[in-house]
Amino acid sequence: MTAFSTLTSLPASQIANLTELGYLAMTPVQAASLPAILAGRDVRAQAKTGSGKTAAFGLGVMHRIDPTRFVTQSLVLCPTRELADQVAKELRRLARFAANIKILTLCGGQPMGAQRDSLVHPPHIVVGTPGRILDHLKRETLQLEQVATLVLDEADRMLEMGFRDDIDAILAYCPPSRQTLLFSATWPQGIAQISQRIQRDPLSVETDEVSDLPAIEQTFYEASAREKLPALIGLLSEQQPASCVVFCNTKRECDDIAHALESSQISALALHGDLEQRDRDRVLIRFANGSCRVLVATDVAARGLDIKSLAMVVNYQLSFDPEVHVHRIGRTARAGEEGSAVSFVAPDEMIRAHALEDYLQQKLNWKSVAALKSVTPRPLQADMATLSLEGGRKAKIRPGDILGALTGEAGLSSELIGKIDIAPTHAYVAIRQASARHAMKQLQQVKIKGKSCRPMLLK
Repeated sequence: MTAFSTLTSLPASQIANLTELGYLAMTPVQAASLPAILAGRDVRAQAKTGSGKTAAFGLGVMHRIDPTRFVTQSLVLCPTRELADQVAKELRRLARFAANIKILTLCGGQPMGAQRDSLVHPPHIVVGTPGRILDHLKRETLQLEQVATLVLDEADRMLEMGFRDDIDAILAYCPPSRQTLLFSATWPQGIAQISQRIQRDPLSVETDEVSDLPAIEQTFYEASAREKLPALIGLLSEQQPASCVVFCNTKRECDDIAHALESSQISALALHGDLEQRDRDRVLIRFANGSCRVLVATDVAARGLDIKSLAMVVNYQLSFDPEVHVHRIGRTARAGEEGSAVSFVAPDEMIRAHALEDYLQQKLNWKSVAALKSVTPRPLQADMATLSLEGGRKAKIRPGDILGALTGEAGLSSELIGKIDIAPTHAYVAIRQASARHAMKQLQQVKIKGKSCRPMLLK
């Protein structure tokens, strides 16, 4: 275990900030990559979700930012808005060591006009998706001539999603003298090729060997297409997980399964690319704050999902790619915790199971699906509900303002209040289910920073 304090090039204020954030010892990917990153060297790293990769490149990004220069000095590219939002959130935490570091997220699904207005005063760091970044570059609303550090996060997914040409176009706007950091959960041939083209003598870091899988108990059930849903309901009824992600391969299956679970009194929401961006954001917020127990999602939609203690992952179908399977199940058992992964395998998916067995170099643990089908269904309801309040970051509303209003004028006990999330125009607060409607009525009479907050219970 190597302490962050051994990184002598980090300022004392950043070390103090890391200590306050609870970052004391470096994860393997941080220990292997940070010395080179801080020295200004290009790095390509393979690291799974939950390995600490964002802090690894984030500390490097912060190290090269000059807050007194009001130009864009770093660009972080992500495959999805969900991941971009999560990365920006972590970078803001790392930026607390210095004053006035501006971080802006530029993704599709948001009004161009508002983004253009924010770019009038250039941010020090931009985090975004390739398509929207390229839109701003073509409109000349974003300037990258002063970029010192370029980060490609989850580069494998960006290649899978067809962003190769957009990435090449964006690179043409960046200075050749930049530092380039490339992070990827898997290591397909395309990553090696793009690294050769855009990086200079990169240090290669691989900390995600299959033998290093976390403590995940994997169980496999052979189940026909008709057997999968009753088996899933039986599994959730029996295990009663605090949180669970069910991975599906299509958007329609996500909707159908989430609806079927809700009909069985199991708290579930669907997450896929056909949802409006606001609805996707709200689904993620409700799952993260305990207002939903089961998230039924496609692989792409779940990128950037940040749940610190995800109890269970279910593969409703096996992934076509064994590396994606490892990435899916790696969302549980994070930060050294134990986790559970269950996979339902139809007869026509058995070839994928054999490929996975070869990839993992271990026998799969098979159990009979009959036991799950015989479980008496039990409700699985969320402990919390979410209130949406008008007014967010643009109204200068902070979590403390909302907490004060709830425990003050609204008269709620702090024990009834959960996670508070602040978005640009709305705030979201988790309230114990039994008290949610009472809290909403109380908030209708309360003003936050002199303005009515117009609460609404999300369903």
